[in-house]
Amino acid sequence: MKKERVVILGGGESGVGAAVLAKDKGKEVFLSDSGKLSDQYRHVLESENIEFEEGGHTPEKILNADIVIKSPGIPPTAPLVKEIMAKGTPVLSEIEYAAAFTNAKMVCITGSNGKTTTTLLTYHILKKAGMDVGLAGNVGKSLALQVARDPHEVYVIELSSFQLENMYRFKANIAVIMNITPDHLDRYDNKMENYAAAKFRILQNQTKEDYFIYWQDDPLIRKQVESVQGEAMRLPFGIAHEEDSAAFLDDGIVRFVTPMDVWEIPRNKISLCGLHNLYNSMAAGLSATVLNIKNEKIRESLEDFEAVEHRLEYVATVNGVRYVNDSKATNVNSTWYALESMDTPVVLILGGKDKGNDYSEILPLVKEKVKAIVAMGLHNEKILDFFKDEVSEIRDTHSLEDAVAACHELAENGDTVLLSPCCASFDLFKSYEDRGQQFKDAVKSLHS
Repeated sequence: MKKERVVILGGGESGVGAAVLAKDKGKEVFLSDSGKLSDQYRHVLESENIEFEEGGHTPEKILNADIVIKSPGIPPTAPLVKEIMAKGTPVLSEIEYAAAFTNAKMVCITGSNGKTTTTLLTYHILKKAGMDVGLAGNVGKSLALQVARDPHEVYVIELSSFQLENMYRFKANIAVIMNITPDHLDRYDNKMENYAAAKFRILQNQTKEDYFIYWQDDPLIRKQVESVQGEAMRLPFGIAHEEDSAAFLDDGIVRFVTPMDVWEIPRNKISLCGLHNLYNSMAAGLSATVLNIKNEKIRESLEDFEAVEHRLEYVATVNGVRYVNDSKATNVNSTWYALESMDTPVVLILGGKDKGNDYSEILPLVKEKVKAIVAMGLHNEKILDFFKDEVSEIRDTHSLEDAVAACHELAENGDTVLLSPCCASFDLFKSYEDRGQQFKDAVKSLHS
């Protein structure tokens, strides 16, 4: 009998994990990457004797696939993908493929902002409570690799809209949508409703035994919720107590009210600061409550969790000035949350590869909290033009060293220098992690 041929497009964490799983399941496996593989992933493929190519695709080795597993970064409009789909060959995401080989519970988190923190916080709570839990999706190890070689009873999975596009039979036992704000619109014909629909795929196949946790104050989520016919139990959270709120703030106390348990924690005991982190903590707390984790354990975990690197990460205090690394803020809404959490005058570093940003969203907070803006990017014209009359000082810089030097000059004792760029990093850096690390290094060198 002919072996099923599984072709994987993309040789990153998810692609290589899918290749190992397919091999373990006795499939004929071929991996193809148009770019150069990292040494780490090339070594895995070689040691597993999995056939692969890099630096380009060979159509005849791909178009004869029975199933194609596609990296989320490859758009559905790519000519090769269109050719595969025209043949009627199923194109799946790694998450979809891996889920078919496990009966584990799936806690799935999506949203434009806050999903990484919420995912890591949920994982932290479950791990601390002694659950057999894996971390997957956009963080942690590939789900497919864990299903193949290190299986768990529960997985906490961060899902992007790109991953959800190629998920069909997958079912989330707990689905969390943090928020929906403009991001990646170029992938969705510049239509918010297309982007929102991709996010809401997280609810497909849910039954009445499952749960849907979401931010009740997001207008796009509210609108979409009205048109969704899902059977899952809904557990909305928000700042104010509404009729069906499952988590809300009441006079400085965060209250959780669910059919499983009713409990509370003072807001000032939660380790993560800022309004956005309050929502992240509510979502993670609700997920853990649904999984019947004792509220003392959840409370303890919310109190001792440490912030995600590059997301409102405190770096150092130099001459009375606090430096905060929020390099992960690659869109306007992320920067809005960062500014909202600031309680001192701010010198704000903005700039990078603009994804069609509308800066008017942060303007009220800039007027209220920002004393100076330092633009850092190859093309700062849009930022300089928009903010030139809105702040008392604005500087134009084209490297991280110059930006930090300008901030050092502008900031006074009691101020905060905030790197929260609103933009992607690819004009000057390899990634937002690279940008954040270089910022931290530059700040630390101010000490010496």
